[in-house]
Amino acid sequence: MFTHVMIGSNDLERARDFYDATFAALGGNPGEMDARGRLIYAHDGGRLMITKPIDSKPATVANGGTIGIAAASPNHVLAWHEAGVMHGGTAIESPPAERPNGSFVAYLRDPDGHKLTARSQPTR
Repeated sequence: MFTHVMIGSNDLERARDFYDATFAALGGNPGEMDARGRLIYAHDGGRLMITKPIDSKPATVANGGTIGIAAASPNHVLAWHEAGVMHGGTAIESPPAERPNGSFVAYLRDPDGHKLTARSQPTR
């Protein structure tokens, strides 16, 4: 249904450091900067795009918004979470853990404050 998710950043190099590390932990590739100055991460037809706002105002966070990222296994979720904390992210909510449905879940805020979650498929 979705082609991409676009979020704003006030510091694209800081965002690149964070997202390159967290996506590498999931087996992904580093982001690429397009001709318009947007940082793009692509995987299986979907894209996460990060940009400075075009209205030149500071980037802000979506209150109540969460971006969900698929992980192949609980170990990938843990590696994603660790890489995120080591590269400027903030651990939020509960520690990484298995949910009652068998999925393994972790939450972070990126350096700009966007809420992210990585989760593996349920094992049950």
